[in-house]
Amino acid sequence: ACKRWKVDRSAVDVRDGVIVHDPTQRTITYADLARTEDVEKAFEQAIPPDVAVTPVKEWKVLGTSVPRPNSRDIVTGSHRFPSDIVRPNMLYGKVLRSPSYGATLTSIDLAATQAMEGVVVVHDGQFVGCAAASSFRAAQAVGTLAKSASWQTAPHPSSRELFSYLKDHAQPGGRSGGRTSGSIEDGLAKASKVLRETYHVSYVQHAPLEPRAAVAEWSDGKLTVWTGSQGPNRVHSELARAFRIPPERVRVIIPDTGGGFGGKHSGEVAVEAARLAKEAGRPVSLRWTREEEFTWAYFRPAAVIEIQGALDANGSLTTWDFTNINSGSAAIATPYEIANTRTGFVRSDPPLRQGSYRCLAATANNFARESFMDELAAAAGADPLAFRLAHIKNERLRAVLETAAKRFRWDKRGPRSGPDTGFGLACGTEKGSYVAACAEVRINRQRGRIDVRRVCEVFECGAVQNPANLLSQVQGCIIMGLGAALTEEMRFENGKILNAAFSKYQVPRLRDVPELDVYLLNRPDLDSAGGGETPIIAIAPAIANAVFNATGIRIRSMPIRLPATRQA
Repeated sequence: ACKRWKVDRSAVDVRDGVIVHDPTQRTITYADLARTEDVEKAFEQAIPPDVAVTPVKEWKVLGTSVPRPNSRDIVTGSHRFPSDIVRPNMLYGKVLRSPSYGATLTSIDLAATQAMEGVVVVHDGQFVGCAAASSFRAAQAVGTLAKSASWQTAPHPSSRELFSYLKDHAQPGGRSGGRTSGSIEDGLAKASKVLRETYHVSYVQHAPLEPRAAVAEWSDGKLTVWTGSQGPNRVHSELARAFRIPPERVRVIIPDTGGGFGGKHSGEVAVEAARLAKEAGRPVSLRWTREEEFTWAYFRPAAVIEIQGALDANGSLTTWDFTNINSGSAAIATPYEIANTRTGFVRSDPPLRQGSYRCLAATANNFARESFMDELAAAAGADPLAFRLAHIKNERLRAVLETAAKRFRWDKRGPRSGPDTGFGLACGTEKGSYVAACAEVRINRQRGRIDVRRVCEVFECGAVQNPANLLSQVQGCIIMGLGAALTEEMRFENGKILNAAFSKYQVPRLRDVPELDVYLLNRPDLDSAGGGETPIIAIAPAIANAVFNATGIRIRSMPIRLPATRQA
């Protein structure tokens, strides 16, 4: 705009999405500029390093609760997701799945299915699928194929032996992704008390409302795919590699991913749809069923976490040794001030496909760390809040913890409001953000369940850009964390998922949501950091600590279940 008007940059401003030249009040929109400029060359230009970012004090729209422009479409059902895409002359696809993990197809007779009217059959190595004019017809065709398929199955561990399996299959070569300070050996030798515990975290599914879906269309050797993905560039690369075509002949369009939570980075459904479309010579829509989503998508990694900590004669924490087996190194470093520390991640050979999840391995690492901090506080004869504060120098972590405790009235909670009521707290940091949570639980002994009655969570991610949107993110993290804390876990045996349906895999319902007090600690003096993941990491350990406070039973596994209610 400055170049077009031949004016100085300081005389131009942007208001409500319109570029304004203040002295003359001339205006132009971004769309007008795009129509008159060489857009392709403009996108190739590097952003100068000296471009000034608008200071927080000069924000006009940022910092306010701006409504989402597509909210009405979402609540009325008119918003379009990949499963809503319809192309001219489109078919619907279905893929033949193996009966268990690791099974290989040894033989199949395609004749009966190929004889079905209007059905296209694709067989390429281990891939077998069909396309037809309706999803029902495609499912019928795959059902016919399944009758003639022979499989060679492979041994596979069950969820009952998951944690011993991960420990036994830990890869040699020692730790990675960790750090060491001081001397663990000296710290343990001089300790007044030493605690050693092991924590377990189960596999969970992302359980998005929208299972994977894709529409693929070939034209003149070029491939266009509509799909929902958190990693469109990765999907683009997978498609180019799968079909051995130049990347410039592949186009990936993301209508809307819907729920992802770290679970939709890969492009398997896009590749499958493209295989079917290429053979059919027509566009193909492929929509995974809920069972396919639960079975063939990747999972949040399970974990075995081993910790030892040492206290001196004054009850101060002097030594910290933390090892995560399998799930990852996110947030593995302790935020507490401890003289002797060692943290590390050891890879294992996982029995299930695993990948990203909301806040990655920080959910597991913070659960173990904050649960163990309570155990250390008890060993030191200290209040859990006071014990943490005594070992925190980071003022941002201290601020969220103190604010949460004050809002929750931690010092006024009393021993218990009833024989089956307990209180717990936890805090943590990841991705440049800070969180603290306090929880009140009540143990329903008749039903053998843990009822979370009240949660207070304080979150700080620097300058808040959209308070309403951030509040929704934090509330969503709490509710999602509630499920992983109390009910969600994948159960499997003989290479088959045993609970691949919402009727068997319990995610929180609205009736399960406790009273929520969410406070956003705005820091306009700091750069904004991520707000969609870190709020999830404090809820599970806060609940576990509250359960111990109510029952005297320390549960060192997720999901947190009382001993009589734990599932195989």
